[in-house]
Amino acid sequence: MGKSTDIRVLEVTADTEQFDYRVPIKFGGRVLADVTLLHVTANVETRDGRRGAGFGSMPMGNVWAWPSGALAADRTLAAMIELARRITRAANDYEGVGHPLEITYDLAGLYAPAADEVVRELGLEEPVPRLAQLVAASPVEAAIHDAYGKTLGQNAYNLLGEPYMSRDLGYYLGDEFAGEYLDRYTLREPKPQMPLYHLVGALDPLAAGDVARRVDDGLPETLAEWIAADGLTHMKIKLAGDDLPWDVDRVTSVERVAAETQAARGCHEWFYSADFNEKCENVEYVLEFLAKVGERSAPALQRLQYIEQPTHRDLRANPENRMHAAAGIKPVVIDESLVDFDSLLLSRELGYSGVALKACKGHSEALLMGAAAQKYGMFLCVQDLTCPGASFLHSASLAARIPTVAAIEGNGRQYCPAANAAWAERFPSMFHITDGTLGTAVLNGPGLGF
Repeated sequence: MGKSTDIRVLEVTADTEQFDYRVPIKFGGRVLADVTLLHVTANVETRDGRRGAGFGSMPMGNVWAWPSGALAADRTLAAMIELARRITRAANDYEGVGHPLEITYDLAGLYAPAADEVVRELGLEEPVPRLAQLVAASPVEAAIHDAYGKTLGQNAYNLLGEPYMSRDLGYYLGDEFAGEYLDRYTLREPKPQMPLYHLVGALDPLAAGDVARRVDDGLPETLAEWIAADGLTHMKIKLAGDDLPWDVDRVTSVERVAAETQAARGCHEWFYSADFNEKCENVEYVLEFLAKVGERSAPALQRLQYIEQPTHRDLRANPENRMHAAAGIKPVVIDESLVDFDSLLLSRELGYSGVALKACKGHSEALLMGAAAQKYGMFLCVQDLTCPGASFLHSASLAARIPTVAAIEGNGRQYCPAANAAWAERFPSMFHITDGTLGTAVLNGPGLGF
């Protein structure tokens, strides 16, 4: 019979907005200098006639989601935007009625056929990867979840239990989740504050002597300046993955600069994460990296909280890349490889001990994978896609509502502050920080919380 709170999609619209980065960012051997955001608005109606609108926004991170060797970046970006528009039309044509998780789960079955149409019509030389499909669809998912909460006048994270959902988690994740709902794996109020994970990109200067030419826009320009200005305690270090001396030197150099700066401000505890963006050839590289960092700087190794996706994202094609030995030293989290529940299960078999959630893979996907990771006792973190504005607030809301996530990654303020301007006025505690933490208590409004 359904529930009175079930919604139908009335209209979904999408548009794009482009921003230049204030400084370039380098990861996985590629350099980015701008971002295209896809903004989506969804209008919905409940079975009992209430109407509301929601908003979703996400960078179309084609260089990360679709690192093609055959197609130029402008072609993969165009393809993802076209795919997003087709998914928007599919949402408009969808005639089902239900909870947003149910609606977006059904819509997800249409992503691959729509991607195949884009490949044929644009004459692309390769298919759209599943990860790129998820990124293209993510603002549509976000808008539908946001619209649901705003229509009911409640926070969407508080609408994840049996009173609102017709399918339990067993439908999505298998029998061991039967009888459970997402309210078991999410919080009813956001954590009031959370540490910010700051990105140390491969091109980013650490100290004044590393700056070739200053931007002089009033923002910090070196790691030392960022630590002093924002009171940072968490730093994510981008590494090469194919240059061991450079990687070891980078981490120990970060430790040297951080130690000097933290001492000056009287801070005695801070943390790192290491992101290789899949560039390591095998787990032996990771093990040697950890050993050499420990030899050069025991404090740096001690501060390392976790390691992100060190080897190739195609787990099935590279089953020899087992992480058990590395995960015995530090948590190793799956990131680019995580595109569905099967990939999470495979990652566990291959020794991964943690999961990196991303709003850009879809709100429903993040909630489901977050539940599964908690069930299996895996380390959990929420990762960024240089998300500015609404997309950053969305990512932060996920981190603030999932119990075991300890910090929020957010580097839009470093690379694309122009896209934050309008949102920073409304949510200053999320964009202006001095003690290394974000005031996430404000993410408790209707919809996705902002």
